[in-house]
Formats: sequence, C-alpha cells, structure tokens
Amino acid sequence: MLICVTNRKLCPEDFLNRLNLLAQGHPKAIMLREKDLSLTEYQALATEVKQICDLHRVTLIINQNVTVAAQLELTNVHLSMSDLRQYQNKLAEFVVGASVHSVEEAKEAEKLGASYLVAGHIFATHCKKGMPPRGLSFLRAVCDAVSIPVYAIGGITQDKVANIIKTGAKGVCVMSEAMTCANPVALTNSFRR
Repeated sequence: MLICVTNRKLCPEDFLNRLNLLAQGHPKAIMLREKDLSLTEYQALATEVKQICDLHRVTLIINQNVTVAAQLELTNVHLSMSDLRQYQNKLAEFVVGASVHSVEEAKEAEKLGASYLVAGHIFATHCKKGMPPRGLSFLRAVCDAVSIPVYAIGGITQDKVANIIKTGAKGVCVMSEAMTCANPVALTNSFRR
C-alpha cells in the first residue's frame, strides 16, 4: 500500500495538478505535509486538496494540523511523537498516525493510541542528506515490536518494496519520487502490483 507524501517545493509543475494525477492512480492516501505554511495557508491548501481526494476517493491525511483536520471534518491525522504526546487526550475522533525513529518510540506511539506508524528513514534519501539510513533491520524490529500497521519512509522506490514487505511492513510512503516522477498515475499504479 502506498501513501504519497507531499512536498510542493520538489514539484516541478503545478502542485495541485500533480496531486490530481497521483490521486487518479488511487494510492491508499495522500499525506499533506507542507510544514512551512502558516495555519491559514495550510487550511486553504488542504481545502483544495480535499476536493481532489474526494473526487478520486483517496484518503487525505492531514500532517501535524489537528485543528485543520477538525475544521475540514477529516478524520485522518499524522503526528510527530512530540505532538502525539501533547494531543493524546484530544484525538478520540481521529485515525492517528505517528512518525517513529526508534523501536521505543514505536511502542510508545502504540500505547498512546496511534493507529499506524511511519518508520524511517529506511534508505538513503536526498531529504535527509548526511544522515545514515536506519535500514531494513530497523524496520523489521519496529514491525515486530507493535501490532499496528507500519509504513516505511525514506528513499523508497518500487524496486525496494518486496524487501520492505518481507520485514512485516504494511506499505510504503513516497515523497520525492511522487513529487518529481514523469508519470504520477503510472507511479501510483506501479506500487499496487
């Protein structure tokens, strides 16, 4: 299963058109990351992206902005561990994902009510230059430590998916390739095989 993670700064064309093409390929979800936007800017963009996701029946995951998710009546949010700790008692109406970077964080996130985890970064990636990847053994350890679904992130390409799935991961998150590939529909379709 594929979750496309956005980063409009990587996108060489119209960002909303790119998301529309990705949604046409029916990934499991599109996670609207865009951490540099103000709350007002993020909400305006999320409103437009919600229309695209609704049109193609793709789940929209709101990243870090619980307020925006509530205002748009969206149920899927993705949080950092610090935000999961902070908001843990205010998340009952949400399907909550958490980003984890250790087995200990994975266990804690599950105890705090996370429905799924994004573990990374697994492979070398331009987004984390100079930071060594955690690798497949880390991913396997996270998957073995929790009973909720785990998605791999970081340097993910289609040729690595089979080995990722062998670790027990439910799926993958792709940002760079989703934002830059020549054919977004083909990309999302290729991850469903």
